[in-house]
Amino acid sequence: MVNISEVRGNSRETRTAAHTHIKGLGLRSDGTSEKVAGGFVGQEKAREALGIVVDLIKSKSMAGNAVLLAGGPGTGKTALALAVSQELGTKVPFRPIVGSEIFSTEVKKTEALMENFRRAIGLRVRETKEVYEGEVTELTPEEADNPLGGYGKTISSVIVGLKSARGTKRLRLDPSVFESVQKERVAVGDVVYIEANTGAVKRVGRSDAYATEYDLEAEEYVPIPKGEVHKKKEIVQDVTLHDLDVANARPQGGQDIMSMMGQLMKPKKTEITDKLRQEINKVVNKYIDQGIAELVPGVLFIDEVHMLDIECFTYLNRALESSISPIVILASNRGMSNIRGTEDIVSAHGIPPDLLDRLLIIQTLPYNAEEIKTIIKLRAKTEGINISDAALEIISQHGVNSSLRYALQLLTPAWILAKVASKQEVTELEVQECEDLFIDVKRSAKIVAGAQPNSFIS
Repeated sequence: MVNISEVRGNSRETRTAAHTHIKGLGLRSDGTSEKVAGGFVGQEKAREALGIVVDLIKSKSMAGNAVLLAGGPGTGKTALALAVSQELGTKVPFRPIVGSEIFSTEVKKTEALMENFRRAIGLRVRETKEVYEGEVTELTPEEADNPLGGYGKTISSVIVGLKSARGTKRLRLDPSVFESVQKERVAVGDVVYIEANTGAVKRVGRSDAYATEYDLEAEEYVPIPKGEVHKKKEIVQDVTLHDLDVANARPQGGQDIMSMMGQLMKPKKTEITDKLRQEINKVVNKYIDQGIAELVPGVLFIDEVHMLDIECFTYLNRALESSISPIVILASNRGMSNIRGTEDIVSAHGIPPDLLDRLLIIQTLPYNAEEIKTIIKLRAKTEGINISDAALEIISQHGVNSSLRYALQLLTPAWILAKVASKQEVTELEVQECEDLFIDVKRSAKIVAGAQPNSFIS
């Protein structure tokens, strides 16, 4: 029988999202922005301002402060916020939400807002542990007579042989560790990691000494650990404050029937009390003072912030003053508009003046014709679309006359029509056909305005 093993590549197919091409803010080393860099085109002032914000976040000098991105629809506010998350890296929590997301029937809106605040605050816990790690050379359970009598046998201990690059050890482990070994499906030749204090066992992978063996299942091969088998290792764990809240908020009901029925009928989302959060904050501050943990203030991005009401804005003021608070980035495309939850209070961007006074406001400007053309060309390259110069000019003109979003949405349908016609690139014919099939906002408004009342009702 022929031995066949599957080789899996590292690349994976993903759909091209609206902001796939954004790789960062595209700033030079001196903080100035390039015309086209990091997937960004234009918005130089806004990118430079956010570059300073990123530096403040990295130096932990901006906790509890907020930034407002103000500009019209399609001027890149969400893209700028995502670029900030790319600049900060994966270790800094980034929590994007929409203003209407916090309105829920299960928990009150201020609780949903605070939950997202806590999700955006990370805690990096450093702990030194005694560990044993190496390749398993022996795995022998030792049996003893059952103390309760009978013919059965019980496992009294487990002998595990471990080999590393600088030595070998034989360990006698507790029977409870054998259960962990069985759950991890550890076999001779596997590389394992055993904690001395808790007895926790983790299978890291198969030793690369066995990489030549044939196996139908895709196996991860890892090198044999360096150094001694027994060593002290610093373990770094990243959690959010919301994780700690949830871990301590699960109610432990009684044994009576009412308590059990209450737990069965309890909704999935439960409100976490302010008292519990204060207790967790005390423990967190204690760990920080002892040097065990480090606070990592992340970013909470609230898009369409004008959808929040006056109660939420009042709560935002209080939350920003908290000693443990993330950096908040707000985005709004409104000018002078009514504050939600009030009848006659009109304010800039739909945000109360007392909250606006706390914000660093960054303006995003509409794109000019040359920038729109560059964006469409960049987007076509990202989606793997070949487009002729004439078709690019027509689509760019749509971006100027109608909107950038409409112009970008024409790219993929035009590419599909080109492939149906067995063409290697999108031409002006495919773009004109898409214009007839998909109308833009301005043409749609004219059609609706010119239609007779109730003409769309059959």
